[in-house]
Amino acid sequence: MTRRIDLNCDLGEGCGNDAAIIPLISSANIACGAHAGDHASMRETLRLCRQFGVAAGAHPGYADRENFGRRELDLPFAELAISLRGQLETLATLAREEGVYLVHVKPHGALYNQAARDSALADVVAASVREFDPRLILVGLAASELPKAGERIGLRVAHEAFADRRYRADGSLAPRNLDGAVIADVDVATCQGLAIAMHKAIEPIDGAALNLGADTICLHGDGAQAELFARHLRNALEANDVSVVAMHSTIR
Repeated sequence: MTRRIDLNCDLGEGCGNDAAIIPLISSANIACGAHAGDHASMRETLRLCRQFGVAAGAHPGYADRENFGRRELDLPFAELAISLRGQLETLATLAREEGVYLVHVKPHGALYNQAARDSALADVVAASVREFDPRLILVGLAASELPKAGERIGLRVAHEAFADRRYRADGSLAPRNLDGAVIADVDVATCQGLAIAMHKAIEPIDGAALNLGADTICLHGDGAQAELFARHLRNALEANDVSVVAMHSTIR
């Protein structure tokens, strides 16, 4: 039986390689103007999604452009909910104007990682998504608090794993300040992504083999070799009889 996996990428972040990456993926997470992006970049990415038949989703984060949304903040939950609502409304409005339907929401950076381990924060994120549109898929780190929060309130969820990030033995992502936490070698990233898609064990940074059950695999779009990584992984998946399809076709 042919395996299926979604291949997603964080785009619309001003890195200049979106047009080359989008034909290689099945889902795009579009920056909503907080950590990166603006109306022009959102429209451009939405149009590329429409052109290449790629599922479009929102990629909201902390409004902290100086740190690219990767610095952990301690916002009041009400303030965070308002911010998330505003970001989703902005992208959804532009999507409607461009004739594109939003499929999913994936938090960005520090918000994503905090919600992966903090159940109360995860509940706020999940509730914000459901209140905005209960049809949206919530994307979160595989087996973490974020997809659990979505499941608790009846959202469809996609469990995500990373081809270009190293893991800890507990299934969390190794912090970016650790040597080797971000995989820079395209062959290593491709091997890890293929192992995830084929349900093989990967090697964490601090322990024994780790099995990740994932519906979608992420490649970051802000790296200098992002297009190369995406092309190699896509080719490897297809060569091993793994179909790359949008996440609504892969979720449980």
